[in-house]
Amino acid sequence: MENSKALSFKKGFRDGLPIGLGYLSVAFAFGVQASLLGLPVYFSALISMTNLTSAGQLAGITVIAALGSIAEMLLIQAVINSRYFLMSVALSQKLDSSFTLSKRFLLSAFITDEIFAVAVSQKENLNTKYFFALAVLPYIGWTTGTVLGAVAGEVLPVELQSALGIALYAMFIAIIIPPATEKLSVLSVVVLSAGLSCLFYYVPALKNGVSQGIAVVICAVFSSIIAALVFPVKDEEIKEGEKIQNE
Repeated sequence: MENSKALSFKKGFRDGLPIGLGYLSVAFAFGVQASLLGLPVYFSALISMTNLTSAGQLAGITVIAALGSIAEMLLIQAVINSRYFLMSVALSQKLDSSFTLSKRFLLSAFITDEIFAVAVSQKENLNTKYFFALAVLPYIGWTTGTVLGAVAGEVLPVELQSALGIALYAMFIAIIIPPATEKLSVLSVVVLSAGLSCLFYYVPALKNGVSQGIAVVICAVFSSIIAALVFPVKDEEIKEGEKIQNE
């Protein structure tokens, strides 16, 4: 690999700018949703300052609003954010000697889907200056967007709050639709998860006997297992993925 000195603080800052701008709008929707669930502005801001995961945060505030248990919160976060374990392992292979153990722990908190995608696509080894610069604007954008959304949720009319509250869900739909139209496996997971979720919502025995957080975990895990059994990843696809990552 090429020398990591080519990855400067300036380049990382520039690469992180579009991610930060995108997070600003997404986090605004999260802030509105948190406000609709009755969370104060400072609490919403604290969540975004200590977490960088839109799906995890949305599920988290749902558990909080439903007065769920700590065990339930831990379980749902472990399932939803399990992909970050794999991202961290992959990214650790591209770090240079400037990443001490303490810096690895610190900067691991800033690994998101978008930051990972940009970082892992670099041909050079990653140094701490570049990675920190890459993460700073997304972090600021995510936190700022949350605060603005939470404040707006407290002062805007109820009708407008409700309209903005669906923005985050619309974002998730926009994310899953393209791959679902291209791959039957993804479409199957989406349809199966949606069907199970409807059962937990409309069937009285399931709705009253299973909390919202546990229902999300069951839907996600069960659908993933079924899809893995019905649509196993072929060896050719694994080799192709490794080839793309090495490039």
